[in-house]
Amino acid sequence: MAIVTGAARGLGRAYAEAMAGEGAAILACDVNDCSETVSAIADAGGRAVSAITDIGSMESCQSMADQALAEFGKIDTLVNNAALYGGLKGGRFETLDEAQWDAVMNINIKGLWQSCKAVVGPMRENGGGSIINIASLAAVFGMPYGLDYVASKAAVIGMTRGMARELGRDQIRVNAVAPSAVMTEGTSEFFGEKLDKAKDVIARGQVIQRNLETSDLTGTIIYLASDSSSFVTGQTHMVDGGSWFL
Repeated sequence: MAIVTGAARGLGRAYAEAMAGEGAAILACDVNDCSETVSAIADAGGRAVSAITDIGSMESCQSMADQALAEFGKIDTLVNNAALYGGLKGGRFETLDEAQWDAVMNINIKGLWQSCKAVVGPMRENGGGSIINIASLAAVFGMPYGLDYVASKAAVIGMTRGMARELGRDQIRVNAVAPSAVMTEGTSEFFGEKLDKAKDVIARGQVIQRNLETSDLTGTIIYLASDSSSFVTGQTHMVDGGSWFL
């Protein structure tokens, strides 16, 4: 059983559909309606339900975990995908809006922490689990003109490492996935009218010189959610076409 946050569209929806295709029952969570994600999974023969979830609220995160337990009896995997990204307004770091900065930290960092807090107890009682945190190439590359997003995703990598050390004794694995810009609605919104130029610059900076699609990421998510990665924890998996080597 897997919980996927930010599952209404884009990467979150792709993760949910891919794991459902491998037989996982899915709780698709988002501040927006996830009915299209759930319907797509059902049409493909999978099992999924949805939950309106605001990860900025601990009460909402706890409700998410409670619903997963009520529907499926356990929580095996959490994919922390929900984040502020597409609607952010970029600029030089000294010009960034303070309210936007605070919102990014509240959702991308505190929200991830709260989602983990909500599921760790049930995972521990179930004998273990897998937490997959979605970071970003932006954090290790140092993407300019988006310092709020960069800082938040760097924090995700640090939190992944710290939680992995704390939770190993509970057989709970914690890993991060750091993609480059994926061709989703959020990326189109983030780059706006500069999208075509950004796509070209990103692709030329990679060993594999094409843009990243959602299907390029789902295999890594399935691997980290499965027993095939049972001895892998605390790692940041770069899925970026070879633009950065850790």
